[in-house]
Amino acid sequence: MSSTRLPAKVLMDIAGKPMLYHVVMRARRAKRINLVTVATSTHPDDDPVSLFCSAGEVPCFRGSLDDVLDRFYQAARHFNAGAVVRITADCPLLDPEVMDRVVQAFLEVNVDYASNTLKCTYPDGLDVEVFSMDSLEKAWRQAELKSEREHVTPFIYNHQDIFSALNVRHATDLSALRWTVDEKEDLAFVRAVYDRLGTIFGMKEVLSLVRQFPELQATNAGFVRNEGYLKSLQEDNEKR
Repeated sequence: MSSTRLPAKVLMDIAGKPMLYHVVMRARRAKRINLVTVATSTHPDDDPVSLFCSAGEVPCFRGSLDDVLDRFYQAARHFNAGAVVRITADCPLLDPEVMDRVVQAFLEVNVDYASNTLKCTYPDGLDVEVFSMDSLEKAWRQAELKSEREHVTPFIYNHQDIFSALNVRHATDLSALRWTVDEKEDLAFVRAVYDRLGTIFGMKEVLSLVRQFPELQATNAGFVRNEGYLKSLQEDNEKR
């Protein structure tokens, strides 16, 4: 709830439901996922997230506000996970088929970490990361930088001398498309997509829509991808 660019965004309305509802429902449609949980913080500002989960019978774990790596590790231990699929709650256009593809690659190749973000070819907002519990525990024990603690996985994918990693690519580069929600313009774009497509759709349908109505995608063009992580990196460098 404490997002600085768009406060309380995870519970903002999209098609009559909170954004988080749509993220959870989409993740639940992935065939390779055993359990979908919400990992939020113990800060009082996040009480509404916990109440949402209780009302909707969504498993929820509460941990550190700023040390998100610790929150993920403790949540994974709490739910006895063997591997973790990480998505973020500000991606209401998440495609369960993309989730399944990354999970399948992780299982088939037997790596420590698989994602579609090492070299981005999917639209921003369809990010999926999969990593073993062993890898998460190593990162939890060894990561020290703020960027590594706040953003969960940088210690893993930046240390490929320790961890084996796999990138899942799309056939064509769609990384210039912005489908995440960090700004009010992003929210306007996502609401417009839901208004036109309903609630059950995937990446292919959104691609078809923005090709038919290119002015929709122009709604939130020009923002920087992964701005929050880049800001954390800058703070790390300033401390050094």
